[in-house]
Amino acid sequence: MVATPLPAVSVIMPVLDEERHLRTAVERILEQEYDGAIEVVIALGPSKDRTDEIAAQLVAETAGSTREVHTVPNPTGRTPAALNAAIKGSRFPIVVRVDGHGLLTPGYIATAVRLLDEKDAANVGGIMAAEGETEWEKAVAAAMTSRIGVGNAAFHTGGEAAPADTVYLGVFRREVLERQGGYNEEFIRAQDWELNYRIRQDGGLIWFTPDLKVTYRPRPDVRALAKQYKDYGRWRRVVTRYHRGSVNLRYLAPPAALVGCVAGLVAGVALTPVALVVPGGYAAAILLGSAKEGKGLSASARLQLPVALATMHMSWGWGFLTSPRSLARKVIASTAPRPE
Repeated sequence: MVATPLPAVSVIMPVLDEERHLRTAVERILEQEYDGAIEVVIALGPSKDRTDEIAAQLVAETAGSTREVHTVPNPTGRTPAALNAAIKGSRFPIVVRVDGHGLLTPGYIATAVRLLDEKDAANVGGIMAAEGETEWEKAVAAAMTSRIGVGNAAFHTGGEAAPADTVYLGVFRREVLERQGGYNEEFIRAQDWELNYRIRQDGGLIWFTPDLKVTYRPRPDVRALAKQYKDYGRWRRVVTRYHRGSVNLRYLAPPAALVGCVAGLVAGVALTPVALVVPGGYAAAILLGSAKEGKGLSASARLQLPVALATMHMSWGWGFLTSPRSLARKVIASTAPRPE
């Protein structure tokens, strides 16, 4: 019996200022044990470091091989625009999303392609396996893989293989992406969740499995982490306004914690010390959670873990609460059907 050839795979990568991780990320793709053809399409944003130079080296090194690297321009620098440009510049029926700082684990592509077929899924994905290199990044990684840090999101904390609302990155059938019109370029953040919501509304299956892991490198300092999570909260609020009924109680926990802590501090100073029980309780929960999640970390990383957790919660909550309605209205207006 002749084995059915494996489908060819296009790996798409949006990159911007990724000189630190880009070469390793691409090498992890090229080293995948997969008997089908693989191409890598890198969408280059306007980087200020050596990203373009490294990408050009990778293109030259793989030219004429069975696993070539190509580049396409992304002058806006926006992630969804980069993804759509890379999809357009790719050729193959299976599309694998990988970020410039994401490292595929062995067998990732082979497992994903198999599951797409076995589950008749539109998109499969797994765990965002955060791993730090500095002590701060290790603290953030512990926060990003804990329930106290990110709630019960399986693609952060793990879980059983099952249908899911969303997954990290994703491996798609090209026809699904084409039917959906690709990523919504108005969503500077949360574009994965928004796309997966549309796929599910169209009857497609999003399949999560812990067997798929992508090593993720956290933001290098407090300021960068705060901006990342503020943007997450800001754009998740846009998604809930754009897709009515998509809100999840997990999304409301950070803004509730922020409001409770601020109100408790103000009332505790102005009215009664009893109100301080709310921010005090939050601080105690963070410290107790850090003690549990910090096991195995160095003393320096353990000390920084409460800062990482509080930064993630408060920044996400602030972004959610201050996300302007005008931003959602702009997104809705820009994506509404235009009259003939």
